[in-house]
Amino acid sequence: MTKLTMEQRRAKDTWEKSEGYRSDHVNLAKGLPALIMNSGLMQTMAFLHEKGSRDSQRHCRDLANHLRGWLHERFPDDVPRDFEGFMTALMEADTRKFQAVTTEAFSWLRWMRQMAAARVGGD
Repeated sequence: MTKLTMEQRRAKDTWEKSEGYRSDHVNLAKGLPALIMNSGLMQTMAFLHEKGSRDSQRHCRDLANHLRGWLHERFPDDVPRDFEGFMTALMEADTRKFQAVTTEAFSWLRWMRQMAAARVGGD
């Protein structure tokens, strides 16, 4: 088996995680990069956590969990999967690590926007 490139790994991860997504998930995935650019990664994750605590906002919880899961996979020693650990780790991260995590979030979201839309709009 050939080793996957990072882009292929992101594509595979988002394809698998977007199974079962609805249009709410797609709309959120499309808007998250702008929200992160305007408010920051931590503020955006706090927003998703708060919104996701409501049953009617399941798409916020799903997307936040999937993004944190991916970031944990990419930075296993630095970024915990759970919300509180994730937030604490980013609060304590140095500038380079924080920027690397944020950059990776953008890269993953670029794929999620496309994969989620393809799943919802496709056959």
